[in-house]
Amino acid sequence: MTRAPTPPSPQPPARRARDNERPLVEDIRLLGRILGDVIREQEGVEAFELVERIRKLSVAFRRDADHEADKALKTLLKSLTGDQAVSVIRAFTYFSHLANLAEDRHHIRRRQVHERAGDTQEGSIEVALARLRWAGLGPKAVAQSLAHAYLSPVLTAHPTEVQRKSILDAERDIARLLTERDEIRQRSLPKDALAPRELADNELHIRARVQQLWQTRLLRFTKLTVADEIETALSYYEATFLREIPKLYAELERELGNQHVASFLRMGQWIGGDRDGNPNVSAQTLEYALRRQCEVALRYYLTELFWLGSELSQSAMLVGVTPEMKKLADHSPDKSDHRQDEPYRRAVNGMYSRLAATLKEFTGGDAARHVLPPQNPYLDSADFLADLRIIRDSLLAHHGSALAQQRLRPLVRAVEVFGFHLATVDLRQNSEQHEEVVAELLAAARIERNYRELDEAAKRALLMKLLADARPLRVIGTAYSDHAQRELAIFEAALKMRARYGAQAIRHYIISHTEAVSDLLEVLLLQKEVGLMRGTVDDKAVCDLIVVPLFETIEDLRNAAPIMREFYALPGIAKLVQRSGSEQDIMLGYSDSNKDGGIFTSNWELYRAEIALVQLFDELANSHNIQLRLFHGRGGTVGRGGGPSYQAILAQPPGTVRGQIRLTEQGEVIASKYANPEIGRRNLETLVAATLEATLLQPTKPATREFLQAAEALSQASMKAYRSLVYDTSGFTDYFFGATPIREIAELNIGSRPASRKASQRIEDLRAIPWGFSWGQCRLTLPGWYGFGTAVQEFAADKKQLALLQKMYRQWPFFRTLLSNMDMVIAKSDLALGSRYSELVGDARLRKRIFGAIEAEWHLTVDALSKITGEKHRLAGNAALARSIKHRFPYIDPLHHLQVELVRRWRQGSGDERARRGIHLSINGIAAGLRNTG
Repeated sequence: MTRAPTPPSPQPPARRARDNERPLVEDIRLLGRILGDVIREQEGVEAFELVERIRKLSVAFRRDADHEADKALKTLLKSLTGDQAVSVIRAFTYFSHLANLAEDRHHIRRRQVHERAGDTQEGSIEVALARLRWAGLGPKAVAQSLAHAYLSPVLTAHPTEVQRKSILDAERDIARLLTERDEIRQRSLPKDALAPRELADNELHIRARVQQLWQTRLLRFTKLTVADEIETALSYYEATFLREIPKLYAELERELGNQHVASFLRMGQWIGGDRDGNPNVSAQTLEYALRRQCEVALRYYLTELFWLGSELSQSAMLVGVTPEMKKLADHSPDKSDHRQDEPYRRAVNGMYSRLAATLKEFTGGDAARHVLPPQNPYLDSADFLADLRIIRDSLLAHHGSALAQQRLRPLVRAVEVFGFHLATVDLRQNSEQHEEVVAELLAAARIERNYRELDEAAKRALLMKLLADARPLRVIGTAYSDHAQRELAIFEAALKMRARYGAQAIRHYIISHTEAVSDLLEVLLLQKEVGLMRGTVDDKAVCDLIVVPLFETIEDLRNAAPIMREFYALPGIAKLVQRSGSEQDIMLGYSDSNKDGGIFTSNWELYRAEIALVQLFDELANSHNIQLRLFHGRGGTVGRGGGPSYQAILAQPPGTVRGQIRLTEQGEVIASKYANPEIGRRNLETLVAATLEATLLQPTKPATREFLQAAEALSQASMKAYRSLVYDTSGFTDYFFGATPIREIAELNIGSRPASRKASQRIEDLRAIPWGFSWGQCRLTLPGWYGFGTAVQEFAADKKQLALLQKMYRQWPFFRTLLSNMDMVIAKSDLALGSRYSELVGDARLRKRIFGAIEAEWHLTVDALSKITGEKHRLAGNAALARSIKHRFPYIDPLHHLQVELVRRWRQGSGDERARRGIHLSINGIAAGLRNTG
């Protein structure tokens, strides 16, 4: 009898982890070797060896806190010429970019390995639907829920986007080549003679793209314009959204047993319509944004139609068609004898000519190919969609289902989702600007000369009276101010754009800094003035744009529910909203609330505001069926509401999602999420999965009173500690402007809006985006954790209170997700590097005092996280991010050291234009390397 072979003993976890990481390490080494070769070739051997010396000293500084390495590094950096500094910074910046590409590829690779093994991961549609099945919810119930859902990621431009489109395009090519390289390896057999040649050819292509990157300017010479921001955003639609969103729907329908799913996932956009604090956004930029969006959508449809026509070559002598299909073909202007028996081709050619005419009429552009002259444009996307559905239905009815699935089905879905407008453009402006325009209109009409001096009750009464008056306010012949004309022009442009591109082209009007009910009424009045509101509030009025209050500061968040309650208590308002679609979006601001009260208080007040708003609209449901949709103004950094979207959605208070959610995708994070098409689809998939689970499973149970009381106590102590440092400590502003590159960020051409609302150095006037960005650059990431350590120290004075916090961490998703995000930010912070930046502060006593306070709070927060979570090491539960940090951060550190040295030279007046350029390049590289804390 032969013995059964002894099964191999399982690999130890450490060995298994190393094996899993091997392809990542190989890719990083490949890209690093190619970059090194390019540097040697372009800059010379000495330049390459200088980069290597700096890298080794930085690694020694990080790994061993080596004082000799620290001293040697400082000496070396001070000896660099401007040209040498720029060359080294470019090297490490590009390595950060290339390491990101390798990491993205590895993320996809590991996901595929898990899926092949049947180990689907949390955040996938498959796992979400499995959980729904276990809960007794079948495909039909899920599809019915989605028919009433609305999920919208909204791309916004902020002064932290550091990527040029030229760089993005080259990096997309490298990402594609890394994918191709994996495919060559996977399909190559032993002794495959072709594989080495294919890999060598692949490496040659990667080398060409890296060479292109090295010879391409990273920075812009001029300030980024709104048009530039629009074009950058559109590149993500061309590369990712137009193709990947239909694939996502197809996957969802397949998992639901081919149950039809309504188009609930749609894209939103702020770029071109967000003029809060941005004087460069106007009616002209709004029109440009929508014209270009339309052009991108139509050119994509035209390309797909062209290929569809080449594929649908069926002969009427061999296969039948539906009567509707025959009619569509017979009405086509394509009368070619060659295609007499090809009804599908004739129909598609006719549709192409109509769509080409639509492109010309709506955008002024010409189609790339013409079988027939452009003629008879489509009036709207619904007409075009109807023709596509006629073709689809005919194919399905006559044994052509495979042909319908291949190209036509994704095209139909794309038109359903993107229409002729591509994405809904939101309009946004500060409430003070609306008040100024209304005051001017009322004064000119001799209705009220001092509107701004009225109290809130008087303003409401007057505005309601005007909303019930059918007459407009403007007086013919009056010379209104430039400001009033610009603001009214936006509303007029919105009316025109909706008529041209469809009602979904512009649907939301966001009011920044909403503090009172009159802020909402003023925007209704301005809509009425241009025809976006028709009728009177007391007699069947309909309003085109949803008036969306944005509650930003801590005080605003506390007043959110009371303001909305008073708004809906006004006569006629609820009926107006019902007639206009029964939708009420409310936007919650993460950035300003964080800058105002710190990380814990910001999140706690957002949580409380959401609960209060849901309770209010549940009460209103008894008399008015109005759908509440919360719009989360999340940024990329944790201090701006960032962190994993899946966990963030599931951590929302119970009943706050209900299939309805919008959330912003901001700045540099857009590239990390959506530049790679497959990564982009995975990120969208997690949004869908989380929305499904939060809506149908309601995994978040109401927090206990004990939990809520503990959170309130932590919030009060945390906010006190935070504000004590940021707003009440003398010299803090001087420290901030000295120890971070905020001044240099303000000069960088990375956004179309100013970094500060006013020409001052007050923290209150600084925009929340560059505030968080600056702390990320100096690696203290203060907005993402400060105040929590002190709060826990005060609250958990005894074991019983600490046990309560530990219980909250285990049982309360809100608390667990918040601490997980803090854990991530702390892991990405670095006190040693932060100390290096603090040396830029000239006043030694101030430097020691402020940095000492930050350092003490950092240690308190690390200790608090360890005690509550039970984990001594950061990222214990996030192996992927821990791996990422291990591979990337040694190559980001040199950028910090160089940035400090060049900032020191620049501020002392000993630097030249090359030093300034080097600073800006280092900002780019650090932001790319940190990804979601930049």
